[in-house]
Amino acid sequence: MTSIAMAADASVGRRRWPTHIVVFLAPAFLVYTLFSIYPLIDTIRLSLYGADETGQQSFIGIGNFVTLLTDPNWSKPFWNAFRNNLIFFAIHMVVQTSIGLALAALLSLPRLKGAGVYRTLLFMPTMLSVVIIGFIWQLILSPLWGISKGFLAALGLGSLFAPWLGQEGTALITVSLISVWQFVGIPMILIYAALINIPDDLIDAATVDGAPPFYVFWVIRLPLVYPTLGVVSILTFVGNFNAFDLIYAMKGAQAGPNGATDILGTFFYRTFFGYQLQAGNPTMGAAVATMMLFIIMVGVLFYLFGVQRKLQHHLA
Repeated sequence: MTSIAMAADASVGRRRWPTHIVVFLAPAFLVYTLFSIYPLIDTIRLSLYGADETGQQSFIGIGNFVTLLTDPNWSKPFWNAFRNNLIFFAIHMVVQTSIGLALAALLSLPRLKGAGVYRTLLFMPTMLSVVIIGFIWQLILSPLWGISKGFLAALGLGSLFAPWLGQEGTALITVSLISVWQFVGIPMILIYAALINIPDDLIDAATVDGAPPFYVFWVIRLPLVYPTLGVVSILTFVGNFNAFDLIYAMKGAQAGPNGATDILGTFFYRTFFGYQLQAGNPTMGAAVATMMLFIIMVGVLFYLFGVQRKLQHHLA
């Protein structure tokens, strides 16, 4: 009887194998492997090869990376794009996160009427096509037929108008602020969701004790959304260092004027595919893409092992 019972238990154990989970996960795993993991591995592999005049590829190890970082013809545009990417990210972190936090705080006020309408209107630019956004803002800011010059003149600020998209000192800032305007709805929604999940007991207790609204927000509500702010930061970092479409839509692959709006995404595009008189170089393009992956991984690891641990320690 004992052996029969053990055999029955083993049979039940075999029948309990969650094959349905494998069936459900298999399509997603195959698609993810085919379109994400395999291209990533193949890009890293391609970055270790070089091509001669005939297009014949040969293994050269880290030669492409040495060229990218030391050859003036490659290192100058690479570091220019990297510096612009840092500025692009910094503007998003400071401006977009601050505005998103302020809007989320206002929308979470219990007495605010029409909060749902405001959320929808503020989030709508996020759902629009980047090509449409770039075209519209080019029309708005155009010094020839744009409405911004007349709008500022009507406010008595006509002297402040300038061709911001055409000047090297202001082009990147202008494009960055347009990107902030489009995507500010994402941190706003994430922070708003965190704010409305704060227990009302904490807010009520502070209010009963006589704490003013600003003190309640700064001392009680804000620390409780630090983890969400951390998530917003890492999403902004990854998104900004993968950015390409808005700058391409507004300034083209050359990212003018004179490379002032060039970031790693547009630099990779020109390197890999070529542009106008510049021939494409797939192996160097793969090296640029691998460097972008390395930069993003360093930022993510810094967040996971640095910022996140401090946040957990702060909230503990």
